[in-house]
Amino acid sequence: MSTQLKKAHSKETVTVQKRSFWKTMKNQKILYLMSIPVVIYVFIFNYLPLWGWTMAFQNYRPGRAFSEQEWVGLTHFIELFQDDHFYLVLRNTVVMSVLLLIVGFTIPIIFAVLLNELRDSLFKRSVQTISYLPHFVSWVVVAGIVTKMLSTDGGVVNEILVKARLIESPIQFMAQGELFWFILTAADLWKEMGWNSIIFLAAMAAIDPQLYEAARVDGASRWRRIWHITLPGIRPTIFVILILSIGNMMAIGFERQLLLGNSLVREYSEVLELYALNYGIGMGRYSYGTALGIFNSLVSITLLLIANGFFKRYSNTSVM
Repeated sequence: MSTQLKKAHSKETVTVQKRSFWKTMKNQKILYLMSIPVVIYVFIFNYLPLWGWTMAFQNYRPGRAFSEQEWVGLTHFIELFQDDHFYLVLRNTVVMSVLLLIVGFTIPIIFAVLLNELRDSLFKRSVQTISYLPHFVSWVVVAGIVTKMLSTDGGVVNEILVKARLIESPIQFMAQGELFWFILTAADLWKEMGWNSIIFLAAMAAIDPQLYEAARVDGASRWRRIWHITLPGIRPTIFVILILSIGNMMAIGFERQLLLGNSLVREYSEVLELYALNYGIGMGRYSYGTALGIFNSLVSITLLLIANGFFKRYSNTSVM
């Protein structure tokens, strides 16, 4: 009898959920209609290209029909994991990803908190505008600025260090492979810090001002107000951005490395996407490049799921 009641209750619950779904869809039909173009766009440009992943399991030759391609199974993946250069490139990608995540995530939060504490609105807006501007500068221009500043021939950094007697002769920063990771991280921080702080400033603006007033009446210092009101108020935003950032760790692109790097620092500047460009498309090894891209995507998805599961379990915050 109890089993029948459970089945009846389960069927009733499913029926109620279906009715609730169709009722919600009917009430929000305008929103659903507005989302159709976005769904079509995502399907065409994000999901249809996944058909190209079949190239990784073929000995792909341009100009041949799909049925005429030679299927080779996991050959290209085996070749990938037997390549010593792949592990060198993977090391560079992981190290730069971690540096960009740590520095590029924490500094914008600190910067947003400091901006939020400014009382002079004119000065605050001026600092915001100045910090946002580098985001709109092309990496080509940024790479030129960084290279010129670090140059041994009239570079600002070398001149300051020499005049301060910290070094005896100019240092060739752009030829030091060990310094490349930090140079790239610093350049990325300068370019994106202001832009990345926008979402945290928006989250701080949503915090109830009465909380600050109550804390001020209770005698809380500015540091206490930041620690107990501001940071807890933006905690959900921090967790969501962190989850997405971890998911995108491996997708760091190749523009920065290509523009700032050179043959002298190649062992430190080459990343997975640049490796796929040089050894995949550049040499006509399309199947090998596709296998490398699949590996990169699978690692990113795995990192996203792990980070999402961790934060969902311990902080009840998730993106899925």
